[in-house]
Amino acid sequence: MRFEGTVTINADREKVFQHLIDPQFVSQCAPGLESMEVIEPDKSFKAVVSIGLGSVRATFNADVTIDEVDPPVYARLKAHGKTPGSAVDVTSDMNLVANADGSTDLNWSADVAVVGTIANLASRLMGGMTKKLSAEFFNCVKSKIETTTEVEV
Repeated sequence: MRFEGTVTINADREKVFQHLIDPQFVSQCAPGLESMEVIEPDKSFKAVVSIGLGSVRATFNADVTIDEVDPPVYARLKAHGKTPGSAVDVTSDMNLVANADGSTDLNWSADVAVVGTIANLASRLMGGMTKKLSAEFFNCVKSKIETTTEVEV
């Protein structure tokens, strides 16, 4: 399944980029995140994420890698998560476009593949759930970036 969108953030592209590749910052907005551990700074981390799919709740242990980076324009993140009997793979891209007014357009996409026992349930519910969680995430990120004066590490 593929998901995509655009969010305009009232901050310059460099500031937006630095925040979006900082797992500590992004983790503040990730819906369902139970824990996050940086394995290699600016490269990889582990996360535990709990997601509700209808009446079923699944907790995924995920390995996440910042796979490609072209500061301050582009980054690709890859994640592989497992829960008993199921797995999910995600590849997410972000492209940042600087606007003349000093704001930044964040164009994002995510390719998500779910396999195993929750795949059928996920395929029916994932579209709506992903839109809701994406909106929650990007509203939080936008708000935090716009009100932060510098990257907090």
